[in-house]
Amino acid sequence: MTWSAETAKTVDAPEPPPTAQPDELLFAHVYEQHFDFVWRNLRRLGVPDAHIDDATQDVFLVVHRKLSEFAGRSSVRTWVFGILFRVAADHRRALRRKRGDAQSRAGDIDVQLLADERNQTPHDRFVQREAVDFLHRLLDSLEDEQRAMLVMIELEQLSVPEAAQALGLRLNTAYARLRAARQAFERAVKRARSQSPGGMP
Repeated sequence: MTWSAETAKTVDAPEPPPTAQPDELLFAHVYEQHFDFVWRNLRRLGVPDAHIDDATQDVFLVVHRKLSEFAGRSSVRTWVFGILFRVAADHRRALRRKRGDAQSRAGDIDVQLLADERNQTPHDRFVQREAVDFLHRLLDSLEDEQRAMLVMIELEQLSVPEAAQALGLRLNTAYARLRAARQAFERAVKRARSQSPGGMP
């Protein structure tokens, strides 16, 4: 074999770094676009603050595993919500088995509902955090699917058909669950107000 300068260049040239597969690129995009969405809604669905990081990781493990099965019959956001709803339920059940229902809510913050604190006075921040904590306590009093319906439709502004897809419900059932959820929420507000002589946030 005759070694030419061109041959030497070919032999000595380092191999190019492996490129990401299309599935990995797609997953990275879904992760980046939906991380905040997953994090805040796990909290709204009752996962305690101390466990949200683990639950978020579990959600995206499922997303990674099932992404190739996503058929586009709904938006990615709706599909991801269906996964995080089931992961949140699994985490709550596991925590109840371990420690019962006495999970402290102190310090939990709904990152979407908080305004830019740099433009708020200390009093404004206190009122905002009290309101967020009150919302979480009201959501905690609802059944799982009622809670999910309110989070998706009232807080995330998804449509009822999208919520039905995420939860695997018939459309008529989803509308009925939404009505029941709104009624249960109103009853929870009334109970909270009656139990708080100083008024609610």
